[in-house]
Amino acid sequence: MQDIRSRRYQTAVSAGIVLLALGMGAVAFGISSDSGYAGVGPNFLPWVVALSLLVCGGFLFYEIRTGGFREMDEAPGEGAHPNWRGFAWMSAGMLISAALITQLGFILSCTLCFVLAGRGLRQAEGQVLNGWRPWVSDAIGGLLIAAPVYWIFGKFLAISLPGLTQSGWL
Repeated sequence: MQDIRSRRYQTAVSAGIVLLALGMGAVAFGISSDSGYAGVGPNFLPWVVALSLLVCGGFLFYEIRTGGFREMDEAPGEGAHPNWRGFAWMSAGMLISAALITQLGFILSCTLCFVLAGRGLRQAEGQVLNGWRPWVSDAIGGLLIAAPVYWIFGKFLAISLPGLTQSGWL
């Protein structure tokens, strides 16, 4: 059986998820419901996410009241500390990518985000990061993910993402 303090934290997590769901529902309520492509309006996806979060928050609350989160890993010992350098690399990747997406375009911005996030994850795992090989492999991986996503969104879904050129290919 889990201690009272742990169950309070777990209850706070489920309450936070329910509050987030209610907040998203309130925002979705204010979005126009005019049907667009395929009869789905712009408020459809926010409602799906809000309802999904509400269901998840409800299930979490049920789990807490019937014995707490089961099969949860034990808390790390005294020697465990957050990896702030890995967190900084990942945060920088997201923030720089968001700041430069209109200048670099979607593909290069997402590639940069992938490279910096990969650096942060490797840092958090404690890998030794010497030389250019990890940078190059992450850049290639980022390009191989971002380019097809850009192309699919632009060509199949007709969703305009920021590009580097006006041709629609970069």
